[in-house]
Amino acid sequence: MSASSRAGGFAPPRFGVAVHILVLLALTEGVCPSAEIASQVQSHSTFLRKVLAPLVQVGIVEAREGRVGGYRLGKPADRITLGEVYTAVKSSAAPATEGPDDVPDCGPRGEQLDLALGVILGQAEEQAVDFLGRFTIADLARKVDL
Repeated sequence: MSASSRAGGFAPPRFGVAVHILVLLALTEGVCPSAEIASQVQSHSTFLRKVLAPLVQVGIVEAREGRVGGYRLGKPADRITLGEVYTAVKSSAAPATEGPDDVPDCGPRGEQLDLALGVILGQAEEQAVDFLGRFTIADLARKVDL
């Protein structure tokens, strides 16, 4: 396993999509249908459910079932930080799938280097999450016109 997969790397691939969806929800009054969200982020509903599931789980988003169903923010946009979104999305992201041929075996020194690099990348990620915590979905919603 490489240091970047152990340390989690930086932004999970779904983070940008999650932020896009949250800004859309912030700019939408009431419940936003899944079809409208899919249209905005140009994705399939299956992928959207994977992105939205951890956000629903931590209360950032509320899901409504049925004919008038869809999604809406679970709390005010000015109380949802990007750091909180990052943490929710990252905690649900599937681990990177690397085969034995994908990661070279660099021997004991390589393993030591991977461990040391993993610690550094982990600290960098903590700082990134702290920085993202300074910004809210409302901050972004004020900057875009969807």
